[in-house]
Amino acid sequence: MSCRLLPISDFPSVSPAWDAINRSHYDHPLMESRFLSNALDHLGSGEEKLAIFGNQSDPDAIVVLSKTKLGAWGTFQASQSPLGALIVKPGTDLAALAKALFEQLPMSCQIFSITQQDPDVLPRPDDQPLLRTLDYIDTARITVDASFDDYWAARGKNLRHNMKRQRNRLGREDVELRLEILGKPEEMRAGVTSYGDMESLGWKTEKGTAVHIDNAQGRFYLALLEDYASTGNARIYRYHYNDTLAAVDLCVWNKSAFVILKTTYDETMKTSSPALLMRREYFPSIFDNREVERIEFYGKVMDWHTKWSDEIRTLYHINTYRSATVAKLHNRG
Repeated sequence: MSCRLLPISDFPSVSPAWDAINRSHYDHPLMESRFLSNALDHLGSGEEKLAIFGNQSDPDAIVVLSKTKLGAWGTFQASQSPLGALIVKPGTDLAALAKALFEQLPMSCQIFSITQQDPDVLPRPDDQPLLRTLDYIDTARITVDASFDDYWAARGKNLRHNMKRQRNRLGREDVELRLEILGKPEEMRAGVTSYGDMESLGWKTEKGTAVHIDNAQGRFYLALLEDYASTGNARIYRYHYNDTLAAVDLCVWNKSAFVILKTTYDETMKTSSPALLMRREYFPSIFDNREVERIEFYGKVMDWHTKWSDEIRTLYHINTYRSATVAKLHNRG
């Protein structure tokens, strides 16, 4: 397999080939070149590189590379990107891909890591002398193959009772629940701003990880959602208790998958679950209109996920090695 390295500034010229692989084999909203382009623009260092494998006009694989530490390179992996920056045609030999890449990288690079892969997109390969995989996180999805009523009836009695109990209690307290759906490009700024304002009041601010319209994360989500909204593929859901904003979901989607990128809610609301009530309100239209094939969470499985979904799978990493000696030393623990 041949491999050619290019500067990251060449990504716009490579993006049509990237999108051609996605359209032909995956049709995944997170694997569109515009997702990666926005991540590179707002979260990248500018020092990333492109690796093109096989025929340059019809490549077998494209990888965005980032130097991770001395002696190691990996796929570009912004913390806001659920999947690592790799796209391959099905059946591509990953060990051969890594071998070709090592021939182009400096000898100081002894390990190449492919991060955060979805086995539904890239089947997890068997371990080999120069290739090992390791678990990342378990994540959940919901297959949309029935009416919402049928899906909901199959959920546990406790979940259904809890959602009904919360709504009834809020009704007795004269709390009017209102769902707002933003989908136009010009609406994204208000949506991301309100998301950031709410998240900045919570625990993530203390850890310095909160999204805000004026930080790099906020600029990324704003640009991304405006981009997807321009083709009708972004939604921001805002859920109100009377006039008080209670929860926000940032989402992108296509006919294949609906991806909930980010969720925040008012942490002072202790007697109800506004984010769950919000989903209970907007999921029916997704099911009944058959808008997508599945709903993806892509976050680490929490207890509440298991009440909404029985479909759990493990995202994973791949480590590849220049030599058997390096592989042995790296995996001796």
